[in-house]
Amino acid sequence: MRGRKPVLLTLSDEERAALESIVRRRGSGEALAQRARIVLACAEPDSTNAGVARALGVSRSSAIVWRQRFLAHRLEGLVDQPRSGAPRQVGDDQIERLIALTLETQPDNATHWSTRAMARQAGMSQTMVSRVWHAFGLAPHRQKTFPLSSDPALVDKVRDMVGLYMASPDRALVLCVDEKPQIQAVERTAPVLPMRPGQPERAIHDDKQHATTDLLAALDVRTGTVIGARKGRHHAVAFCAFLDEVEAAVPAELDVHLVLDNAATYKTRLIFDWLVKRSRWHLHFTPTSASWLNLIEGWFALLTRRRLQQGVFTSTADLGAAIHAYIDQTNADPKPFVWTKTSDAMAWPTLRRSVP
Repeated sequence: MRGRKPVLLTLSDEERAALESIVRRRGSGEALAQRARIVLACAEPDSTNAGVARALGVSRSSAIVWRQRFLAHRLEGLVDQPRSGAPRQVGDDQIERLIALTLETQPDNATHWSTRAMARQAGMSQTMVSRVWHAFGLAPHRQKTFPLSSDPALVDKVRDMVGLYMASPDRALVLCVDEKPQIQAVERTAPVLPMRPGQPERAIHDDKQHATTDLLAALDVRTGTVIGARKGRHHAVAFCAFLDEVEAAVPAELDVHLVLDNAATYKTRLIFDWLVKRSRWHLHFTPTSASWLNLIEGWFALLTRRRLQQGVFTSTADLGAAIHAYIDQTNADPKPFVWTKTSDAMAWPTLRRSVP
């Protein structure tokens, strides 16, 4: 028996091009590409649903469905309609109560809620608690710290420091100076196994610890170059000797502004007498508990991550050679640390309370 003749399907040039693009494109899903092939086959002259089904290896009902869907909705009809899904089991009131419990209460036997404890308290599944916390960015198990300075001159010092970074004085050199103490030469008791595809570099957990060394460094804010010197001990005499090295390296016609933290070494009588004899030197101390304002800390972090953290050193001489090689590489291609935020725009709790 012969069935009813299918409705004629005619494609515009734009529709045919779009369907052929879907078939060729690698990113198209297999289901969408198959529907596009069915519609293209149905658009051939004298095509029948049974013939399309045989040619493409699909059922006759599939050919009928997608022919009719395209005739009714054109290209938009090839995309699946959103499904209604199961009805919600947790209402907005329950979610609001869950969030309030998370933010405003604390369990009896812990410092923070876990998903299981909150699920028992709120009367819902652990999975639902996890979904709600993720959606609202809640993570009771995490805690972040922030710096809080008690320095009474905090605001003035911050503005002074940021002003040096963002608008350095003319005919002057701004140097961020600090010490990285107790850098230890660490040697592994077995060779480090190199990295391989799918496997990181591996090092034995045992190590042989040699002596330590201290590094004094001065970062030129404008150019990004570094003056560095290793010292055996952290005391005023070593720092004074380092200042002599900086003095010799800085052109005589330039003023020198030093950014320092509040270490007692920098405030001894020896350093005071040294500075009294050199009127072009000016000291700027970071606020208490705010050594992060000193840009040399960023360079120390790069030194640690790039050269020291995974390094193997058989002696302090080996360690010192690696440090000086890194300083030479820094000076060969210097990249200054650019400060971009004004003092009034800094989101620091004490600073916000203190600024009038």
